[in-house]
Amino acid sequence: MDTEEIFDRLKPLYSHEYFSTERDPFYILVSTVLSQRTKDEVTEVASRRLFEYYSTPVQMLEADIENIETLIRNVGFYRVKAGRIKEISQILIDEYDSQVPASIDELLKLPGVGRKTANCVLSYAFLEKAIAVDTHVHRISNRLGLVETSTPEQTELELQKQVPVARWREVNELFVQFGKTVCKPLSPACEVCAIENLCAKKEKKK
Repeated sequence: MDTEEIFDRLKPLYSHEYFSTERDPFYILVSTVLSQRTKDEVTEVASRRLFEYYSTPVQMLEADIENIETLIRNVGFYRVKAGRIKEISQILIDEYDSQVPASIDELLKLPGVGRKTANCVLSYAFLEKAIAVDTHVHRISNRLGLVETSTPEQTELELQKQVPVARWREVNELFVQFGKTVCKPLSPACEVCAIENLCAKKEKKK
């Protein structure tokens, strides 16, 4: 399958990046941790509200955890995430001079940080070539027939083989928006899909 054509068709439709105006690595790290099992629009509001009060690891560590919980209350598992933010802030202060590391191996050492979160930080904060695989990317990649995998981790590795390196950052940016508007989990809007003729799901219908 021509992956270049998929991205060429989708890119004009989805020009907005979630982090298009925000490159602060700490913001992106915390926001991505908050986004786990939470809708993007809820995450964005909670993240901006939190950072209006506490915008550095030191400020976050010194804040009362109850205040953090209140500011992020709308996200899923907000109490657990408030604790993780505290832990992450402590580690960044103690081991990284309050800076977010630009290494996937170092990022994965942080509590609550998996490969998706780490790759989001690398891609959006440091503009590194990385593929961040969330549920949208995993579902759409399999539905299109780009991969045949059972876990996001496997999907990431397979996409690295299928997608040109220069377009790795576009995978998350485009597939997340495509997955929320057209290629939805239960009722994909195939009749308005810009890449419907490239989709393996179409072949299975015949």
